[in-house]
Amino acid sequence: MKLCYFNDWRLGIVDDDAVFDVTHLAKDIPNRDSRDLICGVIERWADFREIFAAAAANDSGLPLSDVRLRPPVPRPSSIVCMAVNYMEDGTLTEKPAISAFHKGPTSIIGEGDTMILPDTPATIFEGEAEIAVVIGRQATNVAASDAMKHVFGYTCFIDGSARGLVPSRNIFFPMKSRDTFAPIGPWIVTADEIDDPHSLDVTLTNNGQVMQKFSTSDMAHDIPRCIEWVSSIQTLEPGDILATGTNHRGLNSFMDGDKIALTVEKVGTLRINVKDPLKRTWARTTRLEHKQAGGEGAHTPQLTGQYAKS
Repeated sequence: MKLCYFNDWRLGIVDDDAVFDVTHLAKDIPNRDSRDLICGVIERWADFREIFAAAAANDSGLPLSDVRLRPPVPRPSSIVCMAVNYMEDGTLTEKPAISAFHKGPTSIIGEGDTMILPDTPATIFEGEAEIAVVIGRQATNVAASDAMKHVFGYTCFIDGSARGLVPSRNIFFPMKSRDTFAPIGPWIVTADEIDDPHSLDVTLTNNGQVMQKFSTSDMAHDIPRCIEWVSSIQTLEPGDILATGTNHRGLNSFMDGDKIALTVEKVGTLRINVKDPLKRTWARTTRLEHKQAGGEGAHTPQLTGQYAKS
């Protein structure tokens, strides 16, 4: 099943090319407003699954093309992102040490929304293509063997990054947790729809050009291990987001006017826009291409605009 938010934060089920409004079916869940409903639905999914399925089968839906999709989990209690969690197409000789960082919930945007590049002297802005886990059950000190029981579903996730900021010893907060730097969507696909999340193609295009293309089979620490490790440090709650990392070789500059599309096999396609009020530019070169050309540093240097080095 696919769960979404649409229009004025209506809770919906997506079936083929239609959206079915199920907001009224979740009206008894305590909430500040309808954006809180999804976490309650996830926590009580056994109570809602058949009711929602019946609504999608028997009610009249709206054409998917006529609605505005919203972030499917607009208010998670936590967004945990795995860091350096891919073997880079097998080029790494050993697994990187397991690590992660947080993003603030206010960094979330959704389908058709815009990532805003801030006025800050980043050496480059990038967005990392990822599949994210949506937690279904509270997880504290969960063993890897039991971890998948805590997975509700999956969604597309773009990890926005402002690289090269100082101080270099505290990189993740200023680099990762900015408003609009966590696009997710377009919906949640429940776990029962995906037999093996470790065998999915992930593709990110920038203005129609394929920049990142890899398989989740390249993941260094699989989803059960990630949940085991994260839950040994903090409790994960229903609706929390665990982004599983990316293959860095195709990372490329995000610039003003870019149109980004992230497709995760069996999950869907998330489309966002990029806006930079400063109109800075970089070469449209992936990290791998930059390395193969003998370039200095991890990525192509800034070409024009404020903060460019002469």
